[in-house]
Amino acid sequence: MSDATLHAIDRDPDDFSVQIADQVESFLVAVTEVAKGDEPDSAVPFLLLEVSQLLLAGGRLGAHEDIVPDERYEPDPGPEADVDDLRENLARLLEPVDVYSEVFDPYEPRTAPVPARISDDLTDVITDLRHGMVHYRAGRTTEALWWWQFSYFSNWGSTASAALRALQSVVAHVRLNQPLAALDGLDTDQGMGDDTLEIEAGRVMVEEIGEPLGLRPVT
Repeated sequence: MSDATLHAIDRDPDDFSVQIADQVESFLVAVTEVAKGDEPDSAVPFLLLEVSQLLLAGGRLGAHEDIVPDERYEPDPGPEADVDDLRENLARLLEPVDVYSEVFDPYEPRTAPVPARISDDLTDVITDLRHGMVHYRAGRTTEALWWWQFSYFSNWGSTASAALRALQSVVAHVRLNQPLAALDGLDTDQGMGDDTLEIEAGRVMVEEIGEPLGLRPVT
């Protein structure tokens, strides 16, 4: 969607709300396009770029003073759009590297890592962002900004940050020509053990994931 249709003609492009909405819309469009699978070779680096740019918007929201909505109760934005197809498409596209291990709260002492999926993370983030975009498109700008800020702190900020670390790790392993430990048998319906992730059978060599994902190691 172009700026001309997303924003009212009297919106200042330097306005904070317009800039945040632009970054949110860019992420929504980009990840949806990646999930179509038309360019699988560039999926991981492209997602790394898009999540990084989204977190810039999140950082701006996080640093901003508390945004107070115009109304006491949130207007009903209607039913949430279904994201199951998007989630499944991303999972297929990222299958070699979709599952990763994550520490949910780095300030919680002795927290064990838990399994997560990049595909789940991205669709969860998109759900939050779409919710705010419904308000923005309806002209409820303050409500949209409040929702994006609130959900940044409560969900999508940490979720996007975790996905970013996973994507960056994939790229780093490939570019540095380092083997990537296989998480064989690990999935998000399992625990990770008491203190450390048990690495099971084998290793996935970088070359095996680098070529199909469009990444090349340093020679």
